[in-house]
Amino acid sequence: NIFAQIVIGFIALYILVMAFLAGFYMEKIISEIFVGRNTIEIFIGFIFYYFLADFLFRIQLQELPTLSIVPYLHLNISRKKIISFLNIRGLFSVFNIAPLFIFLPFISTKIGTTYGSLVMWMMIVILVSLIVLNNYLVLYLKRKLFSNFFFLLIGVGVVAGLAALDYFDIISLSALANSVFQEIVKSPFVGFGFALMALAIFMINTKYLRENLYVEEISTKAKNKTNTDYLFLNRFGKVGELCVLEFKLVFRHKRPRSAMLIGILFLLYGFVFYQPENLDKDKFEIMIFAAIFMTGSSIINYGQYMFAWQSSHFDGLLANKISYKDFIKAKFLFFTITCTIISLLAALYSFMSWKILLVTVAAYLFNMGFGAVIVLWFATKNYKRVDLTKGTYLNWQGSSALQFLMGIPLLLIPSAIYFPFELMGNPYLGLLTLGLFGLVTLLMRNFWVNQLTKLFIKKRYKIAEGFRE
Repeated sequence: NIFAQIVIGFIALYILVMAFLAGFYMEKIISEIFVGRNTIEIFIGFIFYYFLADFLFRIQLQELPTLSIVPYLHLNISRKKIISFLNIRGLFSVFNIAPLFIFLPFISTKIGTTYGSLVMWMMIVILVSLIVLNNYLVLYLKRKLFSNFFFLLIGVGVVAGLAALDYFDIISLSALANSVFQEIVKSPFVGFGFALMALAIFMINTKYLRENLYVEEISTKAKNKTNTDYLFLNRFGKVGELCVLEFKLVFRHKRPRSAMLIGILFLLYGFVFYQPENLDKDKFEIMIFAAIFMTGSSIINYGQYMFAWQSSHFDGLLANKISYKDFIKAKFLFFTITCTIISLLAALYSFMSWKILLVTVAAYLFNMGFGAVIVLWFATKNYKRVDLTKGTYLNWQGSSALQFLMGIPLLLIPSAIYFPFELMGNPYLGLLTLGLFGLVTLLMRNFWVNQLTKLFIKKRYKIAEGFRE
């Protein structure tokens, strides 16, 4: 445990140093990416989007410091002191420290030298206020409500939509943020409004803790029952019921939920690979790589542990009266729903160019047809148990060389299909062939279901034996 803490400490230190260097060279980075643009205006807009994304990530990743007060609840310690301890404990988070390393260097150098020390200090006050505001707002919402995966999915879509509107100058939220900044330049003390908002949410959070200072009240484990009946899946019968259980497993456990979250983060690949020079020159071989990972993120990231997610109750599944064919079909149905939703989000990049839509559709068909089959085939070879309660950070439980081998066909086969057409100067025909390959394998789904069911029946006892270790 001590060695693990030392390793984590070094990794955290490395991340903070990288964050500081990014902040120190931010002016140079902005000027190189946004040539000819005002670096301060870009910086202010970036802060706005950073804290929007920060709020979404906190909802899924920030832990409630509940267990830290359990040893003190039965002792003769006043509620006021326990609440103060809980509030202070909540501030010690990487979410609160990282923004200081990223933004303070630019604020103290560029903004300080351009607008003076008063505006600089007010920007620091605003930065700290936004950190505190996000910190206690998320803690309050997670105590009062619950951590909902669909909330995150909708939130990512909203942020991506706002960024797209900003990119195409339809609705410029960056301009709105900069207009607020100009007001602060004219009247610096206006910035204390952010501090008042942070103080307000701090007081609301404190009041809630004072009234509900019991473990069962402040823990998210005893929250209101959420509606986990998905009526649209009822028409699939037993397959739909098993698919509902798959969704419940994701929503209720940390490790699979984190895997899906990381899969959604793959959507950011588009900003890296969908560059104008690649689109103008029809360099689809580069964009296909990103599209495969974006549209198939749920299949790749979640599906690699597909049977291992049930490792804690796998023996019960074998003992119950469940059709193995329905069990496999439910996995495919889960892939179909999640892959379709994420692909629709990835299709938002099509506003940049209609060519991206072609790449996205081809990658979607490939993942739905071939990708889902190959991932489930590798899943039958994985005999390592997975603990659902633990996160994915520095957690290699359940991982093996199979996860790396699985990536080989998912990367090489699309390239092998497309690249000959690229050499012949017919990139669009290459995309069409890739899409048709995926469509053909998708239409053969019943065949794949039968083959995977036979393989699962053959391997089920070996899988169960591995999960018991």
